[in-house]
Amino acid sequence: MLLLPLLPVVSKLIIAFTQSVNECKTGKLYALKCLKKKHLVQSNLENEIRVLRRINHENVVGLEDFYESRTHYYLVMQLVSGGELFDRILDRGVYTEQDASKVIKQVLEAVSYLHKNSIVHRDLKPENLLFYSAEENAKIMVSDFGLSKTVENGVMSTACGTPGYVAPEVLAQKPYSQAVDCWSIGVITYILLCGYPPFFEENETLLFSKIRRAEYAFHSPFWDDISDSAKDFIGNMMEKNPTKRFTTEQALKHPWVAGNAAKDVDIYQSVCEGMERMFAKSKWKVEQQPS
Repeated sequence: MLLLPLLPVVSKLIIAFTQSVNECKTGKLYALKCLKKKHLVQSNLENEIRVLRRINHENVVGLEDFYESRTHYYLVMQLVSGGELFDRILDRGVYTEQDASKVIKQVLEAVSYLHKNSIVHRDLKPENLLFYSAEENAKIMVSDFGLSKTVENGVMSTACGTPGYVAPEVLAQKPYSQAVDCWSIGVITYILLCGYPPFFEENETLLFSKIRRAEYAFHSPFWDDISDSAKDFIGNMMEKNPTKRFTTEQALKHPWVAGNAAKDVDIYQSVCEGMERMFAKSKWKVEQQPS
């Protein structure tokens, strides 16, 4: 891959940036992620690269190559050009439970692969779910492994993640497992079906208190047309007790994902209104303490 001549030029201009580049020999496009060394924690980047090098799944954005200069790191990533999940939903015009179910199934397949390889993502959220291309039936890709962890013994203790998506056991500062990813998928599913999050408070203390108690509801009228199967699925994914929470394998067998229980009723209007009202980017800043 003949990218090296480009790197010194890029490094003079960029602190942290991702742009598309093409391999000279084949013309194939890649995403070049440029990171300035002085703004990074070395161990965190090394961990991300180590995780990415272990991953090879059709629904996970892959690392193609890695370079280093005196001042920068360069990650050559698989190019994903279809945009973020929420943006695509807003652009659809028609959107149903079945559409949401198809998205969640792909996410579950990717995360199940990660878990089987002792990798925990730890920051699953809609912004990290991207469409591979602009095509109508493009697949979903899980991205951003900056907080991911390779865990051979299955237990972690460092608090990290994004407010609103983090599991109760993380906030309780207890040792936790891969189950934190399943909780996050439950939160994402909830949002995909109503347009607003299950836990939302302007005050972060109140927000975390609700999450620790797993205090959420299916409010009327927003959930009136959503299937009982979808609600059951969410309830099993957002189970407060991580030992009773669905694993990815159990989730993939649930009728809402594996069967035909998801309704084919258009919920576009209500979901879009919720998203536009609740998801100003300034409200959902990442709070991360990776290790």
